[in-house]
Amino acid sequence: MDVLPAHRHRLPIGVFDSGVGGLTVLRALRQRLPAEDLLYLGDMARLPYGTKSPQTVARYACQAAGVLVGRGIKLLVVACNTASALALEALRAHFPELPVIGVLEPGAAAACAATRSGRIAVIATEGTVRGGAYVRAIRALRPETEVSAAACPLFVPLAEEGWHSGPVVESVARHYLTPLLENAAPDVLVLGCTHFPVFGDTLRLLVGQDIELVDSATTTADAVAEALSHGGLAAPTGHVGESRYMTTDAPERFARVAAAFLGNGQTPTHVELVDL
Repeated sequence: MDVLPAHRHRLPIGVFDSGVGGLTVLRALRQRLPAEDLLYLGDMARLPYGTKSPQTVARYACQAAGVLVGRGIKLLVVACNTASALALEALRAHFPELPVIGVLEPGAAAACAATRSGRIAVIATEGTVRGGAYVRAIRALRPETEVSAAACPLFVPLAEEGWHSGPVVESVARHYLTPLLENAAPDVLVLGCTHFPVFGDTLRLLVGQDIELVDSATTTADAVAEALSHGGLAAPTGHVGESRYMTTDAPERFARVAAAFLGNGQTPTHVELVDL
């Protein structure tokens, strides 16, 4: 990649995910960094990433990032836990001049800060759980922590279809969570996929009030703010940031489903269809 231009602080932040789940991170970025322009890409044509091999995830991630880099960005946010677990090294090798921030390490840090008992449970995609990235990230911060993880492969397609609550979602969530909670007895449950926060009400119903739910969106936004500040990349004060959206498939569906992830009645008015 070429050296970033001198006016790079005026460039947008690039954000990508396998679908619309990363919009929970974009929402946190917008709240934390209102002056920044944000460019989002959801790779809906190849969703989900969580069932793919590490090599495939890395290839998809580099292709998606390449589209954003081609549009001109100053920092890349990997708003996908699976890609954060499996593709950060490849992304940093492909784009060595570009700051790259994943959602996994900020999520691990938030979990470590929240636990009182030292017992943390993680729910994520198959790829994230299989790779053990959350376990390593949490134990790197708190070596004595007991970490348990469970894959929840049906959550992503349910979220993408707009099924966020109701008997079907409750039944699926109970199937995944009951063994984990009974065996691990955690006081923190990490939502290790950016799609999972939309199930917050259902998960809260199942886990009760004594277990804290942690997602990485807010802590990722804090990490981005710090990187922008340290790198001299923050947008000019007073600028009103804009958000633009791209997807690799079904832009109308993307816009419809995105409303639940963006919150506050927001719906993208235009979604560009791109080919990787």
